[in-house]
Amino acid sequence: MHKTLAEIAQIVEGEVVGDKNLVITGLSGIQEAKQGDLSFVANSKYVPFIKTTKASALIVPRDLTVSGKACIRTDNPSLAFAHIFSKLIKQEPYHMKGVHPTAVIAPDSILGKNVAVGPYTVVENNVRIGDDTTIYSGCYIGSGTSIGHNSLIYPHVTILERVVIGNNVIIHSGTVVGSDGFGYEFVNGHHEKIPQTGTVIIEDEVEIGANVTIDRARFDRTFIGRGTKIDNLVQIAHNVEIGENCIIISQTGISGSVKIGKGAILAGQSGIVGHVTIGEGAIITAQAGVTKSVPPHTKVWGYPAKPHEQAKRVNAHLQRLPEYYKLLKELQQKLEALEKEIPHGRKTKNNKKRV
Repeated sequence: MHKTLAEIAQIVEGEVVGDKNLVITGLSGIQEAKQGDLSFVANSKYVPFIKTTKASALIVPRDLTVSGKACIRTDNPSLAFAHIFSKLIKQEPYHMKGVHPTAVIAPDSILGKNVAVGPYTVVENNVRIGDDTTIYSGCYIGSGTSIGHNSLIYPHVTILERVVIGNNVIIHSGTVVGSDGFGYEFVNGHHEKIPQTGTVIIEDEVEIGANVTIDRARFDRTFIGRGTKIDNLVQIAHNVEIGENCIIISQTGISGSVKIGKGAILAGQSGIVGHVTIGEGAIITAQAGVTKSVPPHTKVWGYPAKPHEQAKRVNAHLQRLPEYYKLLKELQQKLEALEKEIPHGRKTKNNKKRV
């Protein structure tokens, strides 16, 4: 890589501040960068590193002023850096080709053009796989399942029967799609299993991380909307409906029959009780426990989850409980002292007895 700052700025329609002819020879994170590298600042937490980074130049927000270092100002530094990386650093991923001889594919399953199937993968009967889809080794595709074109299924993914997966979907290793929902009735002293007869539908452009579990519906469907991105280690229970372009971060647990509006964000380790609605554009912050429905475009925090500003005030008071306790103790002692100074039954100035 050997590009001037001006040439790089053209890729992302950025504004150069400083030496336009500065030569950039690499791309790196702000803490790891060395002389000649271009880095970026997208989060205010990293602003202090501007003074210590060895990077020769930075991509920064348009409203950030940087002294003593050349920079490119853009609307979205993180996205700009990603575009520059993909344009200038050639890292084309290699995916396997063809069907490995150890793969077991039912005779009535239909594979599109340029489908790749890895070693020891099992494709059951009546499966449909679209053009240019890659299924790596050790996967299981259950009967009656449909997978669209240009999708990527990494090793050791299990997709059970009658699941529908769209186009351009990515599923990472260890994920299970279509396992039974957790449904039991306690009858005559034992837990009786309730059949889970529904399916899972995953729309186009969804990416699912490693070791995610998505349960099939008891009836009808569990649904993941177009463009939604799911991090590792997420549990999605039966009959959950997730709208388009949602973000669900690792270790989140979503109970049965929850409805999540499009564009919602569920941060790490959040938990959602069953049969509630998370409104469009709502934000569930990290470790929040949601026990009732959340209105659209609302940010909640804590357990039980409350509107963010209210939860912050509650938390601030909780942190001051030792001070409050000390103050109450002092007030109690003063009150007891006053009571000793005024004997019981003594008349006050207005001739009323003290009670």
